[in-house]
Amino acid sequence: MKLIVGLGNPERRYQGTRHNVGFMVLAELARQCGAGRPKTKFHGEVVDAVVGGQKALLLSPLTYMNRSGISVHEARDFHKLPLEELLIVCDDLNLPLAKLRFRASGSAGGQKGLADIIRRLGSQEFARLRIGIGAPPDGWDAADYVLSRFTTAEEKEIETAVATAVEAVGRWAADGVEECMNRYNHGEKDS
Repeated sequence: MKLIVGLGNPERRYQGTRHNVGFMVLAELARQCGAGRPKTKFHGEVVDAVVGGQKALLLSPLTYMNRSGISVHEARDFHKLPLEELLIVCDDLNLPLAKLRFRASGSAGGQKGLADIIRRLGSQEFARLRIGIGAPPDGWDAADYVLSRFTTAEEKEIETAVATAVEAVGRWAADGVEECMNRYNHGEKDS
């Protein structure tokens, strides 16, 4: 079984913000691949699904971004999943708007949700799909920027990125992270 986690913040006031791109991807995955209504479990919202031909649990932590590891750790331990069956989908302000980047492992790169997951799991050895939200404009605080909404002009690009990310998550479930790095990390050198 795969554990696919989309990061974001609960509450209506955070819907559509840059920091909630992971939730956007999970919502679309649930719409396309989910089996049944969402349930509250593991300090999050879960949906059973079949993604890329694989049984999967879609998890959107409801612990707020900076405490995402609580939810991920509980779900991973309950299902006794090896870390190679885990994929985290999150925003990245160090990537250009709508750019996708897969990694098999690595640091949090400043993403607070990833940092908490790494800390609670005691490992960086899990796949992640980062979606670029662009860098903050001059004079903007990074925390304020990630909680801001996309401009009208940016929304089309993000909609396309979310659709591509949904496809990419299916590819990850079917073929693994190396295939996804080769296919979706355009213009990068990956080993």
